[in-house]
Amino acid sequence: MSPFLRAALPVGLGVVLAACPAPAGLAPHGWLYFAVFAAVIAALITEPIPAAGVGVVGVAFIATTGLAFGPEQRLPAAAIRWALAGFSNSTVWLIFGAFVFAMGYEKTGLGRRIALVLVRRLGRRTLGLGYAIALAEVVLAPFTPSNTARSAGTIFPVIRNIPELYGSRAGESPRRIGAYLMWVAFAMTCVTSSMFVTALAPNLLAIAMVKQATGLEITWMQWFLGFLPIGAVLVIAVPWLVYWIYPPEVRASEEVPAWAAQELATMGPVTRREWTMAALVVAALASWIFGSRWIDPTTVALAAIAGMLITGVVSWDDVLANRPAWNVLVWIATLVVLADGLNQVGFVGWFGTGAASLLSGYPPHAVMILLVVLFFAIHYLFASLTAHTTAVLPVILAAGVAVPGLPVPTFVLLLGFSLGLMGVLTPYATGPAPVYYGCGFISRREFWRLGCGFGVLFLGVLLAIGVPWLG
Repeated sequence: MSPFLRAALPVGLGVVLAACPAPAGLAPHGWLYFAVFAAVIAALITEPIPAAGVGVVGVAFIATTGLAFGPEQRLPAAAIRWALAGFSNSTVWLIFGAFVFAMGYEKTGLGRRIALVLVRRLGRRTLGLGYAIALAEVVLAPFTPSNTARSAGTIFPVIRNIPELYGSRAGESPRRIGAYLMWVAFAMTCVTSSMFVTALAPNLLAIAMVKQATGLEITWMQWFLGFLPIGAVLVIAVPWLVYWIYPPEVRASEEVPAWAAQELATMGPVTRREWTMAALVVAALASWIFGSRWIDPTTVALAAIAGMLITGVVSWDDVLANRPAWNVLVWIATLVVLADGLNQVGFVGWFGTGAASLLSGYPPHAVMILLVVLFFAIHYLFASLTAHTTAVLPVILAAGVAVPGLPVPTFVLLLGFSLGLMGVLTPYATGPAPVYYGCGFISRREFWRLGCGFGVLFLGVLLAIGVPWLG
């Protein structure tokens, strides 16, 4: 797509929507706000400029025009308070803190060491290697809110060295072992992204939106225990299912554990910085799990960063140079306030009431399942889990909450759990997807076929286990 079209499509969408009359029951400024919001979401998909820049442009435009307020409320002070409100959101800073925390994993080499240890111990057989990748994901996921950093930045650099040991090369002999390893790694990062609140940035964004829309506050432990039976089944099943559905030609080898042992020997003994990072990891996880009554999760993240700075695990220059963290800070802060604006102008309530009237008469559980399936399947239209969460979650939440008798706690958890899982659908569905698609071991046709198949599997397991477990 040309740069002109990338910019023209979102602007055109916004103009067309703004030219339409406001629907009955919705204030004109609410409809105009939605037109701008839709243009912002479209721009997040086409990306004429970086995503964080899109958010800044959207917030600036609405603050300047006062569309977040009725005509009688358009005061300059109110507009700027609205525009900057996202930067005072604790969840936004938790996401930022977790990104910096993840940088410590990378800087110290602790993440790579953990992955290599698992490969050395479980990599003697190809299936065991698949489970080593799965366990590495599970170990790293609670502390890595970017699945791109975790999978594409830590797991992929380790496993990409393995196929050549078997003579498996992209484009020549990918099915010997390379294709199996790559798909297991990609599918598993989607599972672990749903397993922990702190394993995926949009999970934290979703929690903030759920609290805004319903008043429900989801804790780290509540999320983990809710997903545990679903995640346990998938962690156990995925390496074996890929082994059966998409089998490697090589089933066993002694070379991989030897290679991992050699890499570990090259790394040398565990360094002081790694031990320090490990201690901070354990302390932060313990605080997130057991300390929520006494200390806010965002405070834990900030304290962990302070510990990293004091102990020299990272430097302040490292923090300043962490462009993804600052980029996400601006991106999420603007998206949070834009999504909250849909509530403020009355759009979410209007949509929820209308959707509830259309769904009235159907059993509440059937409505809940239908909305979760819709939320999951619509991700085929998105190249960002964050954009999907921002654009679709408030609307689906409003529709579900307005249905009498619908179990709201179960509903919101199912929606949150689906976020990481839906990343398996397409080669662009989540950050690591282009890395595994572009490595050349999995063809375009196979990637789409496997994505669809595992998407149906993930959604089926989520509903089959999640509905009775959470209900």
